[in-house]
Amino acid sequence: MRDMKIINPAAGAAVMALGIFLYAAVDAFPLLGVRLGPALAIIFTIIAVYVYTALTRQFFQKGFLLPFLHNPVNSFVIGSWIAGMSVWCNVLMKYYPAAAPVIRTTALINTVFWVLFVGWSLYNFYRLVKQPGRHEVHGVILLSTVAAQSIVVVWSDLFSFIPETAAAVVIGTGLFFYGTGIALLVFRYAKEKEWTLTDDWTNTNCIIHGALSITGLALVSSGFLSAAWIMGFWVLVFVLLLLVEALEGVRAVQRVRRYGWKEGIFTYNTSQWSRNFTFGMFYAFSMTMHENPHYMNAMYDFHEAFLAVWAWIVLTALVGEITVFAASKWRVWRTVS
Repeated sequence: MRDMKIINPAAGAAVMALGIFLYAAVDAFPLLGVRLGPALAIIFTIIAVYVYTALTRQFFQKGFLLPFLHNPVNSFVIGSWIAGMSVWCNVLMKYYPAAAPVIRTTALINTVFWVLFVGWSLYNFYRLVKQPGRHEVHGVILLSTVAAQSIVVVWSDLFSFIPETAAAVVIGTGLFFYGTGIALLVFRYAKEKEWTLTDDWTNTNCIIHGALSITGLALVSSGFLSAAWIMGFWVLVFVLLLLVEALEGVRAVQRVRRYGWKEGIFTYNTSQWSRNFTFGMFYAFSMTMHENPHYMNAMYDFHEAFLAVWAWIVLTALVGEITVFAASKWRVWRTVS
């Protein structure tokens, strides 16, 4: 019994998804953001504490750690733990700034964990590059980028003494991981001749655009690039989002035809939270850029309209995922009872 799985190691993705909604998109809905925001932040904190407590217990559980770390692909989910903690700090600072000393301490501890994760990521990338065909890589490896940029974003919100050089190094590290990860993904799908979109394209591949969205947010928060460069970067991310999600749409149709609605797209999987995070992160990137006078440009009116629509997409996707999650737990409860 002691070796039973306590929680899915990828559960940090749920914290990321819920947190980024409360950090950004919730402001598009005054009832949720203004009136219920503080209460939602408390509920979110309870969820986050539960998830991280369970992850900590599992991390030190007999028979879990070594097999988990031995897998150079799956162990990248540690990046979701770090990014989730960063977003948690951002949300708490937004709604409860009086708790700044505790939040800053948590953020600093998270930074230490990120430094350790960087070493582990480099080692994992070395193993994957050395034997690129041995493991089926997927978008989870890009959590190395997400974790790095989340550190920059939380630094920008919480600390004024962090030197620009440090932020630039972290952003550069994230971009290096992104380039390496994309190369491995391209190699995997180019080499495998018989892969199918229905069964071999994973939910986590949406991080292809999500990792760049949080990179954009880190760049805007740090103020490194000019308005023109940031706009070009935003267009790049937007195009990638359209391309990847178009593939996801085709994949959804194919899965429904082969497996039916329930098994095809309405069966809960923890990795599904990654899409909610990437949608929410693109909103956060776009909103932060849009609200900064430095980045005002000819697309200002387009962004105004886009954000109004995209906020509803983020909310609808999140409510849908919560519903699928709740339904899966209800079925489990009925089976056990």
